[in-house]
Amino acid sequence: MSSDELIISQTQAWVQRLIVKYTICPFARRELERRSVRYVVDNGDDVEAHLERVVSECRILDEQPAVETTLLIIPGLSSFADFLDVITVAEQLMSMSGYDGVYQLAHFHPDYCFEGEQQDDPANYTNRAPYPTLHLLREASMEEVLKQTPDPEQIPLRNIEFARRKGADFFECILADIRNSEG
Repeated sequence: MSSDELIISQTQAWVQRLIVKYTICPFARRELERRSVRYVVDNGDDVEAHLERVVSECRILDEQPAVETTLLIIPGLSSFADFLDVITVAEQLMSMSGYDGVYQLAHFHPDYCFEGEQQDDPANYTNRAPYPTLHLLREASMEEVLKQTPDPEQIPLRNIEFARRKGADFFECILADIRNSEG
């Protein structure tokens, strides 16, 4: 298995064994079952290339309506601060490219920490992944799903409560198992 295949396999395992299994994202199961999730690895450390890749992935979503969402995995963005900087510029670039209201950018990182929270707060695990990952979502699809979801604004709060109830060790065990496996 190549390193890119391993990265994708481990990311898929994270989605299945954490995000879907514990309903961190109540919409993920449907897309997994439909096989409409695109997984892409962007290696290297060239920030401009990563940013170009974000817009390129938006174009791919434009051209391939059967692909609902893309997980753009960028292993080289190991610094959480640098990752946050890339997110800021990527969102600006998406806006300048005409993608406001078309796609939104969610993000996950092994060292994710919500602003104002302690690094060891288990709530951070709702956005921690095996690798730095940018998640491109179709806004129209999200709007439709949210219309059919009772109390969608409660999803983040429910996730935080769940994460804090389970504790950091619970999530660390799952992520360690994924990192030490072939997915």
